[in-house]
Amino acid sequence: MTQTDQKTTHFGFQEVPEHEKAGRVQGVFGSVASKYDVMNDAMSMGIHRIWKDAMMDWLAPRPNTRLLDVAGGTGDISFRYLKRAGQAHATVCDLTEPMLVAGRQRAEASAMADSLDWVVGDAMKLPFADNTFDVYTISFGIRNVTRPQEALNEAFRVLRPGGRLMVLEFSQIPNELMQKVYDLYSFNIIPKMGQMIANDRDSYQYLVESIRKFPDQDTFLGMVQKAGFANAKYRNLTMGIACLHSGWKV
Repeated sequence: MTQTDQKTTHFGFQEVPEHEKAGRVQGVFGSVASKYDVMNDAMSMGIHRIWKDAMMDWLAPRPNTRLLDVAGGTGDISFRYLKRAGQAHATVCDLTEPMLVAGRQRAEASAMADSLDWVVGDAMKLPFADNTFDVYTISFGIRNVTRPQEALNEAFRVLRPGGRLMVLEFSQIPNELMQKVYDLYSFNIIPKMGQMIANDRDSYQYLVESIRKFPDQDTFLGMVQKAGFANAKYRNLTMGIACLHSGWKV
């Protein structure tokens, strides 16, 4: 067994070999793909839509730009970006093909199909050339990546000089009491919702656990800076339940 084979990482609260995590994540999102958007509404009581709008407000999409939306799944962020930018192009990249299939079906029912590409790819080894995109987004996806630092490094590589990174992810509430209340809701309600709506308790148990294993706001900010991004900042959303991180390639 090689040294790489011996490395472990977290899959929710489980420790698993690094080489197994991607396949397990694919299993989770392949399982929930058809119900993913419905479950997002149920889990967040619709607040995820406000968070994504806040992401677009800070990002301020511009015409004639190229977006790479990694872990873009069903294309929620890309659709928002194109609506705001007007004439632009978005590439949705995701490890899980059933999520992309669901997104492509949404696109075909809209006027944006010609402005979208759908690519199966790994955030840690993107199938794109250096200096290709103006904007890189990843929304509620980077916590599922085996090595998030490598994903950030790849984001820096594929962005053009002057390009922007924007990450939307669940985070930690600075108030300890409020965090405990949120944990009670998350661990007791969300897996039950997964069972009722998607007939899949285990996948949503993993999603809750993965949030708790993700670095806090300041730790992740340091990772963004380590990847090379300048003027890196973050904004808490809904007391820190979610957080936006922004950085620029200069």
